[in-house]
Amino acid sequence: MIAIIDYGVGNLFSVEKAFSALGAEAKITNNPSEIKAAEKLVLPGVGAFGDCMKNLEESGLIPLLKAEVAAGKPLLGICVGLQILFDGSEESSESRGLGFIPGQVKKIQAEGLKVPHMGWNRLHIAEPRKGQDLFAGLEQDKEYVYFVHSFHAVPADKNVITATTNYGGEVTAAVQCGNIFAAQFHPEKSGDVGLHIIDNFCKLS
Repeated sequence: MIAIIDYGVGNLFSVEKAFSALGAEAKITNNPSEIKAAEKLVLPGVGAFGDCMKNLEESGLIPLLKAEVAAGKPLLGICVGLQILFDGSEESSESRGLGFIPGQVKKIQAEGLKVPHMGWNRLHIAEPRKGQDLFAGLEQDKEYVYFVHSFHAVPADKNVITATTNYGGEVTAAVQCGNIFAAQFHPEKSGDVGLHIIDNFCKLS
C-alpha cells in the first residue's frame, strides 16, 4: 500500500486517482498505523510553504515521517511537498522546513516572464541513478510536464537535482536524495508522462 499523507493540503484525490489508474493500491490517510504499514509514502502540497508546514506540524505526523524516511521508506514529494523537504523558503522565512535535504527554496527569477510559472514546460533530465530513477524510459529534452509555482528549490548539493526546466533560467524540477524523491511539477496533472513517472515510483525497490 502507498500512503498519500493527508495533512489538510494538496491535490489528494487527483494524486490518488493517478495511482489508481496504474492499478496501485494508494490510500489517503493521516492514520499513523497505516503510514507505518505502507510500503511507500507520498507527500503532496499546494499553496504557501508556511501554511503547509503549519498544517503538517499541527497534524503531529512530522516525527513519524522522519522516522519512516530514516528507516529507508521511499517518499515522493509533489509541488510544495518538494519544497518543505528543504531547510526553509524565502516565501515563509519564519517557517522551518523538514530539513530532509539541505538547501533553501527561492523565488523564481524570470525577467520578462510571468511568475507564478504556470503551464507545460520541457524537462531536462540528469544522468539516471542506477536502479532508482523516476525518469527511466523517458526521452531527454522531449518530455513536457505541468508546473504551477513561484518558488523552486536550490539544494546545497547540486548533485541531488535529477531534472531541471528552463523558465528565464534554470529551475529545479525534481530532486532525489537517497530514498527521498520529489517533483516540483504535478505528475498527476502531466498526462502519460506524469503517469509514467508515478509508475516508476511504484516500481522502486
